[in-house]
Amino acid sequence: MQTLSILVGSTNPVKINAAKTAIAQYFPETMIQCSGMHAPSLVPEQPMTEAQTRLGAINRALYCQQQAQADFYVAIEGGVDSFDYGAATFAYMVILHQDKQAIGRSAQLPLPNKVYEALVAGEELGHVMDRLFNTNNIKQKGGAIGLLTQGLASRESNYTQALVLAMAPLINQDFFNDTL
Repeated sequence: MQTLSILVGSTNPVKINAAKTAIAQYFPETMIQCSGMHAPSLVPEQPMTEAQTRLGAINRALYCQQQAQADFYVAIEGGVDSFDYGAATFAYMVILHQDKQAIGRSAQLPLPNKVYEALVAGEELGHVMDRLFNTNNIKQKGGAIGLLTQGLASRESNYTQALVLAMAPLINQDFFNDTL
């Protein structure tokens, strides 16, 4: 049986499980070895713009690629931004495979104004949600998504879907080639 290795730029089990689940769907007859490592984002702990969030994911994936050998390097960076219609949280996904890079973005979750104001004041989303909902370390569980959707969605399910979509250019390289 063929084995694929995935290195995730985080030790958060939610991110590691999402990466393994997403990539395994494309390779059902393959044994998947997935592990995580601390990878610096080089952006603020709580990214406050789409650009910071995307850059954090890119930095984490590149760091992993420099540290160890794997078939896929995956990084997921959660962030927030304020849009015309209100504040929201989302994540950027970066997948590196050989000399290719794929970038995706998760669905976004609207945030209450008081949550966004706490983030602007310097807090991290997981800590704010733990305080508001009297939870502990929610970012390694269902996340703000789980809390605000009453469990109908989770951080992991959102990340898994986004990673499945982000894989499309890597799985279908001929269609994404400019020389079609």
